[in-house]
Amino acid sequence: MFTTVPSPIPARMKGLNRAEICDINFQEFVRAWGGRPEAKPAEGEAIVAGSALDARGFRELFESQLISRHLDLMARVLRVQNKVFYTIGSSGHEGNAMVARLTRHTDPAFLHYRSGGFMAERFRKLPGMDPVMDSALSFAASKDDPASGGRHKVWGSKPLWVLPQTSTIASHLPKALGTAIAIEHARRIGHALPVPEDSIVVCSFGDASSNHATAQTAFNAAAWTAYQKLPAPVLFVCEDNGIGISVKTPDGWIARNFAHRPDLDYFAADGLDLATGYADVKRAVEHCRRTRRPTFLHLRTTRIMGHAGTDFEIEWRPLEELCAVEAADPLLRSAAIALESGLWSKDTLLEAYEAMRARCMAAAEVADRRPRLASLADVIAPLAPYSPAAVAAEATRPASPDARIAAFGGEQALPEAQPRRHLAVQINQALHDLFAKYPQALLFGEDVARKGGVYTVTKGLQKAFGGRRVFNTLLDETVILGLAQGYANMGMLAFPEIQYLAYFHNACDQIRGEAASLQFFSNGQYRNPMVMRIASLGYQRGFGGHFHNDNSITALRDIPGLVIGCPSRGDDAAAMLRTLAALAVVDGRVCAYLEPIALYMTKDLHEPGDGGWLTAYPPPDEAMAFGEPRVYAPQACDLVVLTFGNGVPMSLRAARAIEAAHGWKVRVVDLRWLLPLNEAEIARHVRECARVIVVDEGRRSAGVGEGIVTAITEAGLGDRPLRRVVGADTFTPLAGAALLGIPCEADIVDAAASLI
Repeated sequence: MFTTVPSPIPARMKGLNRAEICDINFQEFVRAWGGRPEAKPAEGEAIVAGSALDARGFRELFESQLISRHLDLMARVLRVQNKVFYTIGSSGHEGNAMVARLTRHTDPAFLHYRSGGFMAERFRKLPGMDPVMDSALSFAASKDDPASGGRHKVWGSKPLWVLPQTSTIASHLPKALGTAIAIEHARRIGHALPVPEDSIVVCSFGDASSNHATAQTAFNAAAWTAYQKLPAPVLFVCEDNGIGISVKTPDGWIARNFAHRPDLDYFAADGLDLATGYADVKRAVEHCRRTRRPTFLHLRTTRIMGHAGTDFEIEWRPLEELCAVEAADPLLRSAAIALESGLWSKDTLLEAYEAMRARCMAAAEVADRRPRLASLADVIAPLAPYSPAAVAAEATRPASPDARIAAFGGEQALPEAQPRRHLAVQINQALHDLFAKYPQALLFGEDVARKGGVYTVTKGLQKAFGGRRVFNTLLDETVILGLAQGYANMGMLAFPEIQYLAYFHNACDQIRGEAASLQFFSNGQYRNPMVMRIASLGYQRGFGGHFHNDNSITALRDIPGLVIGCPSRGDDAAAMLRTLAALAVVDGRVCAYLEPIALYMTKDLHEPGDGGWLTAYPPPDEAMAFGEPRVYAPQACDLVVLTFGNGVPMSLRAARAIEAAHGWKVRVVDLRWLLPLNEAEIARHVRECARVIVVDEGRRSAGVGEGIVTAITEAGLGDRPLRRVVGADTFTPLAGAALLGIPCEADIVDAAASLI
C-alpha cells in the first residue's frame, strides 16, 4: 500500500505516494535538462572522459536499471490490486548491476533482496532469457515462476547460478563463504566442479545486515581461512544505503569497521554513478578472482522508497531528508550521463522509460492470469522428495572391495569379520565404509581429525582418507553448517559434526532457514545434501550438565523437510547411516543423525558383562528402510512401549520387571526415525496391544512423545490405556542431579502398574 506524502510539499505532489513521486521526479528531471550533449561516443569509447565504462556497457547497464525500477513501480501499483505479493524494492540499489556485468553467470550468487539491477544484468549472460517476465511471474506468485514455482518472491535462476534467497538477513553469508571454499577444495580432492575452477562467489547484503552475528561469523571465518593462506574467493558486496528499515547506520561505520580488517581485502565503489563506480567494482572483482582471497566491496547505494510498500517513511523520516534521498537517485545520474553523452535525447530517453514501464506492466498482467499454487500437494511437492526404490538401491550398494580393503587396512580388518562391538565403533566403521564408497564425502567439525572427536567416533578417518577429506574447523557451528551447504552446492557430500546437541542451537537457522528450505524455494532445482552428525541426548554419568546432556530435539523436529534418525545400537547405527547417505545422494535431503552419547560405549544390557548391547557389523549390502522401526518381542500384545535412543535399553530392562510383576508380555518398539514419525507403524503396534507406554527422554512439553500420542489419537486409538514417561521441563544440572529430571526404568515399571 502507498503512503500519501503530507504538506509541506509542492502542490503538484499532494496526494501522491513515494513511488509516484520518484517516478515523476525522473520524468521532470529529464524534461528540465538544459545542457548541451557532447559528441556521441562510439560503442567502445568511454561513456565519460576517464571512465572505465564504455558506451555500450553504459547503455546496457542503464537498461538494467530501468528494468529494476519499473519492476518496483509495477509492484507498488499492482499490490493494491492484489496482483502482486511483494513490495521490497531495489530502487536506489540499481548500481549492483555493475557487479553482475563484471562477474560471470557461472559465479554462484547469493543475493540481497534489493538485487533487481543485478538480476536484470545477469540475464544478459545467456540468450533467450527474459528478466521482466521471469520477475513478474515471481512477484505474482505464479506457479510458472521459474525460480520458486510460486512459493516466494526470490531472486534466483538455475541457469544463471543465482541460488534463491528469501528475505535474507545475513543468514546466507556462511554458505556463500562455504561455497567459495568448496570451489577451491574440490581441486584438492579431485572432485569435478559444476562451475569453472576459477569461479568466485558473489554475496550481497545491506549495511544493517553486516552487523548481524551470522554475518560477523562469516567475515571472521573468511579472515581465519585467508590467514592460513587457504583460498576463499568470495566477494562480499555490502550495499550501503545508510539505513535498516528505520534504523540508521552511523555515518562512516561500514568503512571504519571493514576498511582495515586483516585478511578481508576492502574496496569501495560508488553505486550511484555508473561512470565513476565501474572501475572500482572491476578492481574488486578482478582482485577476488586473481588472488582467491575474501574481498569486501563497499558499494554506496541509497533507498529512495520505503523498506517495503507498507513502510510509511513520512511518519518517521523528515521531509528534508526524504527530498535529499530522492535527489541522490542513481537513475537521475544515469539519465544525466545519457543526455550529456548524446546517447539519448530527452524525447528518446522518456520514450525508453515509458516503453519499459509498459513492458513491465504488461508482463505483470500476463503473470496475474497464470495459475498459482492451488493445493497443499503442489506447495510441498519439492520440500521432501523421496524415491524409495532408488534410495534402497543406493543404500545397499557397497563400495568396491578394493576400496573397502584399502579403507580398513586389509581384508582381515573388514568390520564384518570383527567380533560384536558397541555403538561408537560401529558408527566409526560405517563412516569408513561410506568414505570408501563416496570419494566426494567430507567430514569436518571441531576436534574430529587426529583426535577423532571427543568420543573417538571419528578416530582413524583422517589417517585413512587424508586431511583434505577429514579436517578440523574453527569453533563455530554456524560456519560448520555454512561449509556443509557450500560443499553441497558444489556437488560434494558433507558429514558435518556438531559436537553436542546443545551447540546446534547456536546455528539452528543454517538448517531451518537455509539448508532445509533450499529445495522448497528453488522448486527442487537446488539442494543441500548432507548428513549432520550430532552427539546427543542425556544420561552421561560424571560429566556434563546442560551443554553435554541436552535431551531436547524440538528445534530439529520443527524443521520442514528435515530427516532425523536416532539409532540406539551399533548395527542399526551402521544401517541407518547408509540410508541417510542414500537419501542425501539420491533425493538431496538434509539429514540429522543423532548419536546417543550415553550409549556410545555401552556393552551390557541386563547384567554387567552380558554383552547384550554389542552387535555384529551388518554386511555392506544391507541398509535400514527409511522409517522402519526395530521391534522387540513382536508377538507380545499385553503392553507396547514406544521409544527411541536411550529409552530402548531402558525399556527392555523395564519389560523384564513388568513381566515378572504382572505376567504381561511386553513389546518394545524402537522408532529409530524421529522425523518424519512413522505414524502408520505406531498405529499398527498400538492396535495390536492392550496398553501403551510412551517413553521419551525429552522434555514433557513439545517432545517426541507428544507427536507419538498425537499419532495414536488421530488413528482413532485414544481409548487405549496410555501413559507417557517423559523428562521434566528443566535444564540439566551437574552430577547425579542430572538423572532426576529424565526417565528411569522404575518410572516405566510404575507407569505399567498404573495401567492395571
